[in-house]
Amino acid sequence: MNSNDLKIIEDSIRVIPDFPKPGIMFKDITTMLNNKEAFALLIFHLVKRYKEYNLDYIAGIDARGFIFGAALASHLNLGFVPIRKKGKLPYTTVSEKYALEYGYDEVEVHIDAFKKGDNSKANVLLIDDLLATGGTASAATTLISRVGANCVEACFIMELTFLNGSKKIDTPIYSIIKE
Repeated sequence: MNSNDLKIIEDSIRVIPDFPKPGIMFKDITTMLNNKEAFALLIFHLVKRYKEYNLDYIAGIDARGFIFGAALASHLNLGFVPIRKKGKLPYTTVSEKYALEYGYDEVEVHIDAFKKGDNSKANVLLIDDLLATGGTASAATTLISRVGANCVEACFIMELTFLNGSKKIDTPIYSIIKE
């Protein structure tokens, strides 16, 4: 991605101070989503990057990963798989817990989400909007592996590098914006 395109994407993301609590500078991607130029540049960049990856599926993390993942899957003519918060999927699932600052949360995926006709492992790209502490992404990559697929990379629109979330994830990581 060239620096001009990256600037257009970065400038389209609104910063909201003190949300959800004092001291947090929240990065609001909704302003990028409704900016047709910025969103198109982002998806075009991701299509260009991943078109030769031999992917079978795109998996998106609940909920903002669904937006980027579904758009990318459509452009690459691939299936999209949602990785959801516990209790949201209707069929048999596998779940994985991850630690929060105060307690735990859990994500899940359908047990048959990543099927290939030739019985080989499906190649999956995981995508989400933000890599912060890495708990959710780590749980998602574990789920992908547990249901018999190969997570080839985890992609994030933004990464907060000072939180060291990438150290929790056992797969290559690609982040478009690093702070």
